[in-house]
Amino acid sequence: MSNTSDGRVIVTGAGGYLGPHVVTALADLGHDVVAVMRPGSAAPLDDRATVEESDILSADFSPTHWADASAVVHLAWKDGFQHNSPAHMEQLSAHYRLLTGIAAAGVPRIVALGTMHEVGYWEGAITAATPTNPRSQYGIAKDALRRALPFALPESTSLAWARAYYIYGDDRRSNSIFRKLLEAADERRTEFPFTTGKNLYDFIRVEDLGRQLAALTDAIDIEGTVNCSTGEPKSLAAQVEDFIAEHGLDITLEYGAFPDRPYDSPGVWGDAATIHEVMQRHG
Repeated sequence: MSNTSDGRVIVTGAGGYLGPHVVTALADLGHDVVAVMRPGSAAPLDDRATVEESDILSADFSPTHWADASAVVHLAWKDGFQHNSPAHMEQLSAHYRLLTGIAAAGVPRIVALGTMHEVGYWEGAITAATPTNPRSQYGIAKDALRRALPFALPESTSLAWARAYYIYGDDRRSNSIFRKLLEAADERRTEFPFTTGKNLYDFIRVEDLGRQLAALTDAIDIEGTVNCSTGEPKSLAAQVEDFIAEHGLDITLEYGAFPDRPYDSPGVWGDAATIHEVMQRHG
């Protein structure tokens, strides 16, 4: 099995919601981790990481000083929780420039974070071959980058596109419904307006996703789109009710207060066969 074990790994977007968990997971595997963050970021990071503050999407940034790295995990992305932010398309070329520059510098492995929103409306399991028809600026930009990179990177660079699903955990640092529930509890609200909650999603804890991405970084022979998920669909209502019970929140959901979003599938999840195989390699 080919891998990048014990090498120097660069993590962009290390100060974001997912970044600290990927940094810790990579350090746990024995990597020398360089956590790249925007200047002035105060995100909590594993003490084992070396911090680099850089504006990696600026036109004058060069990744040539990463040439000795065994891999780059590219998580950086502005406004990931704002699906129609203009930043997605405005910064697309900068992401392309960065990743092609990393490959040109000679880095042999790139793991780039994707999203289920690349696919758009779909019912059932998503595989690597599922056709994409994104319905948001976020999904369009991510899918455009995913499609373009295989044509732009040299054969000497192995690329894994890690397609993520519904991430939760570390909820105070997220912008999800789970953070909103905690904030409602802080305000001593006992009712929370909700949708029908019937939609099925693939929920994964942020720590587990961090470990999947770390393992995928090592699996240099695994290329292309990889679903980083559990592969197990669960209704939003069941997940939220479990969250309320787990945290002991005195909150009742007001089902049907909000309509379900028209672009959400009644049920969608990732085919996790490949990532499960990758995780088995790490025992």
